[in-house]
Amino acid sequence: MSAWRLAAFPLAMTVACSSGPVQPAELDTRNEACASCRMAVSDARFAAQLVAPGELPRFFDDLGCLKTYLETHQAPSGATAFVADHRTKGWVRAERALYTRAPGLTTPMASRLLAHADEASRAQDGDAREGSAVALVELFGPGGPPSGDSQ
Repeated sequence: MSAWRLAAFPLAMTVACSSGPVQPAELDTRNEACASCRMAVSDARFAAQLVAPGELPRFFDDLGCLKTYLETHQAPSGATAFVADHRTKGWVRAERALYTRAPGLTTPMASRLLAHADEASRAQDGDAREGSAVALVELFGPGGPPSGDSQ
């Protein structure tokens, strides 16, 4: 375990164990590895995370990796998925985000998927202009992404 993870563990546990809704964790693009493909999560514009009470956050380098992880793993009880707004890099609850497939864009794992907090952010993002909207159910199935409810 890296020194950074050892130092961050008490803080992460305090955040994860606190009462109230789960909040996104801070992404360290120098030290985090994708929970699905194990590549570095080096570009915050494409990042996602899965946060569950009492657990360290799981980061993903591409929305496609979050999708794959959720297809092959059961999300922990009470987990919430967050995605980065591609334009602002701010965290958005995955079930509230708008998704776009941008065929001409290179993403870390070639999903070509972008997330945005709202239509205004998507409209201001040049990378999303030539893309097409992707329905939440297409990415996460009929149950949607984990949203903090017991799984």
